[in-house]
Amino acid sequence: MKNVVVTGGSGKAGRAVVRELVDHGYRVLNVDAVAPPERACPFLKVNLEDFGQAVDALKAAAGIIERRRPFAMADAVVHLAAIPDQGSAPEAVTYRTNMLTAHNVFSAATLLGVSRVVWASSETVHGVPYLRIPPDFAPVTEAHPLRAETGYALTKVLGEEEIRQMARWNPGTSFAALRLCHVNDTDDYRAFPALARDPHDRKASLWAYVDTRDVAQACRLALEADVKGADSFIISAADTAKEIPTKDLLAEIFPGVKITRALGEHETLFDHGKAKRMLGYEPQHSWRRYA
Repeated sequence: MKNVVVTGGSGKAGRAVVRELVDHGYRVLNVDAVAPPERACPFLKVNLEDFGQAVDALKAAAGIIERRRPFAMADAVVHLAAIPDQGSAPEAVTYRTNMLTAHNVFSAATLLGVSRVVWASSETVHGVPYLRIPPDFAPVTEAHPLRAETGYALTKVLGEEEIRQMARWNPGTSFAALRLCHVNDTDDYRAFPALARDPHDRKASLWAYVDTRDVAQACRLALEADVKGADSFIISAADTAKEIPTKDLLAEIFPGVKITRALGEHETLFDHGKAKRMLGYEPQHSWRRYA
């Protein structure tokens, strides 16, 4: 799977994914509505809300990358293009955009026989923000019930169901949904120390986050792993965004939540153990090194 289309490759996570794949020898096409600030690979401006444009982008990807074979298809897709969170746009716009772009990319991939789709789902499928109903248990794993609390989260829950059904209909295409936890880069870490002792800050997401470079690592590993059908993986940093010990955060903010195992001092409450076992994912970056 050497010819890879990255949708949303101009965004925060997308730029890191493009760099990771290029550095590991992949031939990459960035498909986005806006050009990246710096071009690490060929770029194609596409409106993914248009199904025909989505099909054409995947169909011509290898030809654009290699400057030949104009109808050679992509081998795989990393689909990151979306409105990235609740509140970035009116809820109806977020719902329409995220559902339509995901459906078009998934449909184009299965229509063309693309072998692997890696998709940015979200930790919000498990009930984030935890402002109304706390988690059933901690650390949260993929076994936690899906519980959309926002329109944005609903697009991710429904998207995961869509890939399960599409994989059933189209066994030639496998899907890996990465439940990304509050994506940050090194510029974002400057704000962390000022609130590192405030347990109420970021409580709605269990103080979780993940570095863009670890997102990129996870995307590459999900392209390479032996994923069957459709599967989902939590992708988080190893630690929380707080200086307060994790067990103390839970005791103060979510005292009734069942803790299922011993916790490290600052261990994340979104367990990436499944991604470690099945993909080989191991987070490498912490805000503590950069703030």
